[in-house]
Order: sequence, then C-alpha cells, then structure tokens
Amino acid sequence: MQLRRNRAFVRFWLASTVSDFGTYLTTVALSVLILVTLDGTALDQGAVNAARWLPYLLFGLLAGVLVDRFRRRTVLVAADLGRAAVLAALCLFALLGSASIPLLVVLMFLFGTLALAGDAAYQSFLPQLVARPRLVHANARLQQSETVAQASGGAVAGAVVALVSAPFALLIDALSYLLSGLVLLTVPSREPPITSTTTVRSRIAEGLRWIYGHRMLRPLALSTHVWFVGSAMLGTVLPALILKELQLGALGLGLVLGGAGIGAVLGTTLSPGWGERWRLGRVMVAARLIQPAAVVVVVIAPLIAAGQTGGGSIESWPPAVWAAFACAFLGQFLFGLAMGAEGPLEMGYWQGVTPDALTARMSATRRSVNRGMIVVGAPLGGLLATAFGPVVALGFAAGILLLAALILALSPFQTASVEDATEAVS
Repeated sequence: MQLRRNRAFVRFWLASTVSDFGTYLTTVALSVLILVTLDGTALDQGAVNAARWLPYLLFGLLAGVLVDRFRRRTVLVAADLGRAAVLAALCLFALLGSASIPLLVVLMFLFGTLALAGDAAYQSFLPQLVARPRLVHANARLQQSETVAQASGGAVAGAVVALVSAPFALLIDALSYLLSGLVLLTVPSREPPITSTTTVRSRIAEGLRWIYGHRMLRPLALSTHVWFVGSAMLGTVLPALILKELQLGALGLGLVLGGAGIGAVLGTTLSPGWGERWRLGRVMVAARLIQPAAVVVVVIAPLIAAGQTGGGSIESWPPAVWAAFACAFLGQFLFGLAMGAEGPLEMGYWQGVTPDALTARMSATRRSVNRGMIVVGAPLGGLLATAFGPVVALGFAAGILLLAALILALSPFQTASVEDATEAVS
C-alpha cells in the first residue's frame, strides 16, 4: 500500500507533525527563558537540558518492558496529554513571575519522563501501521515533517518569542501536544499488548543482548551513544554563543536553528534514494563525517565577528555580525543536511532488523542510553563554555562527533544496505 493511502499512517504522520512544530517553539523559548529572562548561564542551560533527558538514563531500560504491557496508542496519547499539561504549568509559572532554574529542572524532568514513554511506544507502533519494506520511506516522511518544522519552526519560534514572549510560546507547544493526542485517538489500533511470563530482568537482558550482541547493531549503537554526547554539547553551547556572545536575539537564534532544518529537509528528501544507490552504511558513515566539519564552520562565526555584537534590531547589525550569522547558519545547514541524510536510514534499519516482540525494548534501551549521553554532554558543554568560552566548547563537541563517525567508519556497518533491513525478519 502506498503511504498516502494508508489512513492509519497518515493520521499518525499528522499527529507527529503537529507536535514537531510545537517542539521547536519550546527549544527557542526555553533558551530565551533561561539565558535572557532569568539571566542564566550556559551551565544553567546545560542543567535544564540534562534534567529533560535524565529519565532516559534512570528509567529507560524499564520503559520498553512496561510499554509492552499496554496498547501503544494508549501510551502515545497519555504521553502527549501529559506533556501538554507540563508545558501549560510552566507557562503559568513564568507569567506569574515564579519561574526559576530549579523549577525548570523539575518540570523538564517530568516532561522527559513522559517523553520517554511516548518514544518507546512511538517506534514500536509504526511497524504496526506500515509494512517492513516501507519503513525507510515511512521514516523519511516522518522526518521530512520534523525537518520542515525545524526549518520553519526555528524562525517562527524566534519571531513568536520576540512578539508574545517565551511563556506564550510554551503555551502554543502545549496546545500542539494536546492536538497531537486528540489526533492519535483517531488512529485505528488493533494491536494487543504483548504478554510474557518472563521476568522484567530477563526481558531487559534480552533487549540488551539484541542490541549489543548483533554484529551490525552494536557498532551503530556505540557510535550513536558517542554522537549524542557531542550533539548535546552543541545544543547547550550554541544558544549561549548566539544569545550571549554574538547577541543576535531570539530571532537570530531561531534563524540559525532554522538553517539546520532547511538542510535536514533536503537530507531527508534524498535519503532513501541515496541509501538504495550507495548502500545505507556508506551514506550514514559519510553523514557522520560531515557533522564535525559543520561544527567547525560554526566555530568560525565568533572569529569573523571580531568582538562585534548584534544587539538591537536585526536591521542594525554591522557587516561583521551579518557575516558571523551567515557562517553559523551555513554550519547548521550542513549539520542538518547530514542528520537528515542518515536519520531515516538509521531508523528504518533499526526497525527493519528487529522482530516486533523486541521493538519496544530495543527502542527504549537504545534511546535510554542515547539520552543518558545527553545528561553527560549537556552539562559538560555548559561547564566548558562557562570556563573557557563557547569556541573551545564547540571545538570539543566537534572532536567527539568525529570520534563517533570513526567508530562507525571502522566497523562492518559500512557494508549495511536497505535490503538487509527489509529482509532481516522476513
């Protein structure tokens, strides 16, 4: 069945797209709330980012087992509605002037716990809607929507935050999660909960053995774990570079983040064709080698600015600041292009080679370790940026991303193909 004729997938796609657009509002709004409204530091930004992903480290191995005991659509709806409530509460606290870094840490921890449950169900629900030979293309469609949201959402988020303030931007994201949950309620779901007489410990061990005992999945998992450390450092340091050092404001931050979105739109569009033509493994290795180079391009931005800053309105930026902005935008574009190229291929491969009974545990286990790396990378990036400046911190991030690329490049995974993912569980 063609994806556009698969009504269940189309509704699932719509729900995902709606929440994706809101997510980028929160990315910009939280950074502005922390660094501008509360006059926080890069270390504060790292602490809030870490809190958001800490549940993956603490509860991730249990999440896949617990999700298996419920209908996956039910978990997805509950996770969306819960996140809507958390963001609405954060908006209320901010409007009342009661927001603080410790409060953000607590609320983001709760938000991350709900996201963990939703993520585990999300990746195991998709194979119930789409035949395995279509998973790479289905993931490409989902990530195309995400990257379009990133491309436009960053710029829109910057404008919205500048126009109506960060708290109302968070409220818009709350409404997006609410709408997503309501749409998911209309997705047909006939899948029964997976029951098992085995213990929780044995089921967790089975998921771990599948990931780290598989000849192809082991190097992919290890490379991705390291990648998340570097990516988390980038995500923490970049807002500080744009808002604090270059002083480009919320709109400038949104536009720079939008550069990654534009690149990712192009990357996800070309990804399935590239995977079929040059083999999935080779495309992913090439993409991961491009990413540290892209971060180096971003590092050049403050050097081009030569101490000048934006401040005021975008029309008043001096030429050196415009050049720095263009450099940061280009670096983000290249980073997004590489991420877009590898994303659908990686997700399609994971889902394609994994039996359905293991999908939820595979997804939760893999994501728990990945997000656990954010708990390490986010505060590390903030600490380095606070102590040595954002340029040094971004240099460290580029080095870690290069290490992740080399782990994959020197492994058997470079020979992986789309056909492997399609035929593995046939």
